[in-house]
Amino acid sequence: MGFVDVGGWDTHVNENAALAPNLDSLGRGLASLARELGPEWANTLVIVVSEFGRTFRENGNRGTDHGHGTVYWFAGGAVTGGCMAGRQQAVARTTLFQDRDLPVLNDYRGLIAAATRRLWNLSPAQLDAVFPAAKPLDVGVV
Repeated sequence: MGFVDVGGWDTHVNENAALAPNLDSLGRGLASLARELGPEWANTLVIVVSEFGRTFRENGNRGTDHGHGTVYWFAGGAVTGGCMAGRQQAVARTTLFQDRDLPVLNDYRGLIAAATRRLWNLSPAQLDAVFPAAKPLDVGVV
């Protein structure tokens, strides 16, 4: 198990100029990891998580502000990919939180708890030791 912290995503201003290179760098980094792991990539789970979401609506500086709802990306050979999973709802003015933001529909702790439980066949006690009080939300990606 490992952890990498990558900055530069807090794009309050001119988001288009920052987002494309960040996504490119992330993609190249994940491709490099897969290449270097070789056959072990089949047993690998990578989860890309942000500590906060971004507002759905652009601000006056062509960026977005801190928000609530967000996406979590699951990658790796252990992932059954090619789909969007988890609780979702149509984006409409009536579904935005505070008329500007995506609501939180999936608790990242529950998503990660369920994925790691499946990947490592963890017992409920083991899972609770790592993710106390998290309710596993199994979306079937692992």
